[in-house]
Amino acid sequence: MHPPAQNIGILGLGIIGSRVAENVKKAGHSVFTWSHSPRSEPNFVASPRALAETAQTIQIFVRDDEALLSALRNMQPALTADHLIMNHATVSKVATLTAAELCAESGAAFLDAPFTGSKMAAQNAKLVYYIGGDADVLERARPILELSSQKILPLGQIGDAMVLKIVTNLVSAITVKALSEAVEITRSQGVSLEHLKTALEANANFSTLVGMKLPTIMSGDFEPHFSLQNMLKDADFARALASSAKIKTPALDCTAEAMRAGVLEGQGELDFSVIGQLRDSDKIN
Repeated sequence: MHPPAQNIGILGLGIIGSRVAENVKKAGHSVFTWSHSPRSEPNFVASPRALAETAQTIQIFVRDDEALLSALRNMQPALTADHLIMNHATVSKVATLTAAELCAESGAAFLDAPFTGSKMAAQNAKLVYYIGGDADVLERARPILELSSQKILPLGQIGDAMVLKIVTNLVSAITVKALSEAVEITRSQGVSLEHLKTALEANANFSTLVGMKLPTIMSGDFEPHFSLQNMLKDADFARALASSAKIKTPALDCTAEAMRAGVLEGQGELDFSVIGQLRDSDKIN
């Protein structure tokens, strides 16, 4: 059963935010939007503050720390105790805690709510939300979160969910880098990549991620579902957390180096599975 119709704000209209907005609209809510790139569509408002003046429940899907905190500072004068702000962007733990403080200063409720799932999961309302924050705030948010998700997982306090999102992306990045290397070695030995696929499907290391990214790597079609530059951003967040705890991350370090090289070569907007595309510089002469 859908919650009573209300004004919902969506801040950020990228691959995920735009699809979440469509699902919220389908449920009968009035959706108001804002993004850095102006859109000629109904209910697109002039600023984050205008969004907060129009909608009391706001879901945020921006790219990085600066975008999140800039938007919140802009909307802060309009925030009240009636507002519920959910941050779904993967940002640093420091930015997450700062965002919560900015909301608290105006009396607004805040939920640390990053997600896992890419383009098709968002389109089909199959995202999984990791939740950090007060249980009462989650129950207030749940009816809206359910419109774009298949699971909502309470995972601790504000900041905890963000840490978990960052480290799970670490595993994804390293896995896809290893998968890409497996493809290149298989190809170099004249073995069919279809045979590799068959072998992996029967192997204990097979996963939803491997099943999703292997065809992309095999075909060379890197249409973005989750971009390389966003995965690199998240890898850098993980490295910062590790550095603060004096933890070495050699597997992550080499993966991040490969991603950074791809971004510098203009591949940043492609799907992060492009990480394994072999360049001349990767080959041993």
